[in-house]
Parts: sequence; structure tokens; C-alpha cells
Amino acid sequence: MVDAPTVLAPAAGASAPDAVAKPLVLGTAAPARRPAGVVGRRSAVNALFVAPYFVVFLLLMVAPLGLGLWLSFQDYDMLGGYAGPVGWDNYTNLFSDKIFLQSVLNTFYFVLLTTPAFVGLGLFLALALNDPFRRSAVLRSIFFGSSVLSVTIVTLVWRLVYMPERGLLANVTRVLGIEPVNFMTTEALAMPGIAIVTVWWIIGLPMMLFLAALQQIPREVYEAAALDNASRWRTLTRITLPSIRRTVVLVAVIEVILQFQVFGQVHLITNGGPNGATRPIVMFIYEAGFRDWSLGYAAAASQVLFVLMLLAAFLQIWIGRSRQED
Repeated sequence: MVDAPTVLAPAAGASAPDAVAKPLVLGTAAPARRPAGVVGRRSAVNALFVAPYFVVFLLLMVAPLGLGLWLSFQDYDMLGGYAGPVGWDNYTNLFSDKIFLQSVLNTFYFVLLTTPAFVGLGLFLALALNDPFRRSAVLRSIFFGSSVLSVTIVTLVWRLVYMPERGLLANVTRVLGIEPVNFMTTEALAMPGIAIVTVWWIIGLPMMLFLAALQQIPREVYEAAALDNASRWRTLTRITLPSIRRTVVLVAVIEVILQFQVFGQVHLITNGGPNGATRPIVMFIYEAGFRDWSLGYAAAASQVLFVLMLLAAFLQIWIGRSRQED
């Protein structure tokens, strides 16, 4: 085989005597470089695809956040109108307001009741239903089915369950010889009762997330563990849980953010009672803004809720990362 002939060409920009000869292979072409205008036009076209989402994001997320932050420093009444800036007065009034402080404690209490239940019960259901049998598919559909119901339907059903005299729970307790308990009017039981409703309603989402994570674990890993005579508990703690650790953190963060925004089921079941024992922050914001018409005060409470949600989410992520490093 004969090599392609070469010729020596002077380097670009050099004078004839000082030119450095560079071999050029005849029959081959240098790689073509795209003109700068073509690259710019492609970038502009790509930006057009992103523009609709970016505009919607600015209008529905960034602009309301900025407006809410501005309102939190203003004295703005929906009936009296704009009365000018008040600085940090809305925030100082919030942290001296006993009703607001109680709503913050109620919200944290509700998050602590529901988030571990979502993670633990969701993982348990996913482990129990992670098989190819038809009965498991039917049960998965049943557990996930409640998640598609509206909050109005869910609360209507559970109000019938919690009805003091003729409700389902009262009838069951009478059969068992136990005095019926009224969840909706007992301060110590009202929030746990709403937590039960919430877990029953939304348990399908964390279950499906855990199922998706479990089905990504290679079957060969479990086969190798079976060959080593590993027990079910050792397989769970050494293979399954480490493999889905990120999903556990994801579910925890999602549920913390969602449960900090609890409102619908509280409003429809107890309306914040009894004696404010179930009033969350979102209900306080609703009452301040749309009952008392004080938008500046409600906006300040919204900013506090936003900061609490961020701190809780970052705490969950930090805990998850520290466990991964260990």
C-alpha cells in the first residue's frame, strides 16, 4: 500500500523565508469550522424553546415571591387601601402574636406526625407489594386510588367516620365495649385525627416512589445474597435500604414541604378548632388576608412559612448526605 503524497506548505502568517513547513496530506480536507453566526443563530433558536417556560416561571413564581416580600413590609389593607411602608413592624407583631406562634407549633406538630408515617408506611407497603403477582397490582391500585380524590371528598368521608354518635368509629368502639371518642372536638386528639386522614389520603405517592426505587435494584444482588444465606433482615439493611437511601431523602423532603402547607383538610374538618389546636400557618395566613383583609400582615406570615419550609428541606438533605458519607 502506497502512502498518500505530501507537500510542504508554509505556516499561515509567516514570511516566506521564515515559514515553517507543515506536511499536508493530499486527498484529505481540514475539519470545517462553523461560522460564528451559525452558532449564534442556534443558541437563539434553543432559547426560544426555553422562553415559554421561563416566562411562566417568572410570572407565576418569581413575581409573586417578589410581590409577597414587598407586601410584607407594607401596611396594605384590602378595604382601607395602601397606607405606606411599615418596615419590620409586621414581623415583630407576628412574633408577639400568640395565635401565630400557636399556629407555628401546630404546623410543626402536624409535620412530625405525618412525615415519619409517610416514609415508614410508604416503604412498608412498597416492600410488601414489590412482586409481579396480580394481587399486588390490585392492592397497589387500591392504595394509590385515594390519592386522586379531592380534599372535599376525603374530608366528607372522614367526617362521617369521626361523627361522635353515629359515625363508623363510634359504632366500632361501642361494639368493642369502649366509650366513643370525638376526634373533632378533643384538643389532644384533633391533630392526630387530621394526620390519620392525611396519611390515608396521600400514602399512595410515597409508596409508588419507593416501588420505583426498589424495582431499580438489580436482581442479581439479591441472588448473590441468597447464595450467601443472608437473612431477610440482613438483606433489607445491607442491600435494600442503602440502595434506596436517596429515595428516602427525596420522599422525606417532598412530604415535609407538602405537610407544611396543610390547609384543606383542617379547614373542612375542624376549621382550626378546638380552641385553635389545629390551626396551621396557612390557615392563619388565610384568616389574616381574607377575613381581616390585612395583606401586609398575611404576606409577612407567608415569608416566615417560606423560610421554615426551606430550613426543613435543607435539614433533611443535610441529614441524608451525612448518612451517605458515613
